[in-house]
Amino acid sequence: MEQNVMYSVIVVCLNAGQRLRETIDSILRQSYKNFEVIVKDGGSSDGSVEMLQGTGLDERVHIYTQKDNGIYDAMNQAVKLAKGAYFLFLNTGDTFYDEEVLNKITHEMNRLRKNNKKADIIYGNMYHKALDTIIYASPEIHDFTCYRNVPCHQTCFYHRSLFESRGYRTEYNVRADYEHFLWCYYERRAEIVYVPVVVASYEGGGYSETKENRKRSKRQHREIVVRYMGRKKADKYRLIMLLTLAPLRSAIADSKYLSVVYNGMKTMLYKSGNRTKRIS
Repeated sequence: MEQNVMYSVIVVCLNAGQRLRETIDSILRQSYKNFEVIVKDGGSSDGSVEMLQGTGLDERVHIYTQKDNGIYDAMNQAVKLAKGAYFLFLNTGDTFYDEEVLNKITHEMNRLRKNNKKADIIYGNMYHKALDTIIYASPEIHDFTCYRNVPCHQTCFYHRSLFESRGYRTEYNVRADYEHFLWCYYERRAEIVYVPVVVASYEGGGYSETKENRKRSKRQHREIVVRYMGRKKADKYRLIMLLTLAPLRSAIADSKYLSVVYNGMKTMLYKSGNRTKRIS
């Protein structure tokens, strides 16, 4: 018998304009219907929330307005209001990739359950709107994956238990979702499962991609990996990244003209794996 999983899709916003409506519409178009939408507004003054309320909201959409201290504080506030078994965080401007995403994820969760397995985090792939290409996630999570590139939060369904004892650490104002993922993996020993589903369409050009926040991101990344992996292992992986021309590969991945080829090569490398496994 198929299990009817309930999801909480969390959208935090501040003066998001029409992009908020686009994100909410993509959620409401899902063929799978057992979900709620938590819209956590930080006190918008552009009329976007009022416009959303004035269009005859679906009863599954709940809007809460309260001041916050940034995106991760807003997410922490939203989590406390959510009732679903699994949480997904969509930024305003981001959307579900298609109308069947929640249906596909639920099917994968039920398949795992029938095999007496579970997923504390289940994650998939992402379509990058600006680059017009699919970004494929690594099908395995291990130390080097955690150092290099964990799945983005728009593609991760978190079991609510992973937020019950602690939320995002807001002192990491650019990297809190990354820090939380590593905490789930290293400290909570979460069961993390990859599924070959394109979950979200990412708008690009987000908060973490400004010039100043890229600098903060590097500093926070270093602090986080040393905390969870130790300085010796973090230094080893940093050297590997330098020797394998990681900055050049990142530039290629961010190019609209070269990213399709680059991600095609990544996909070929990833196809051999279809489950995450822990590597000591």
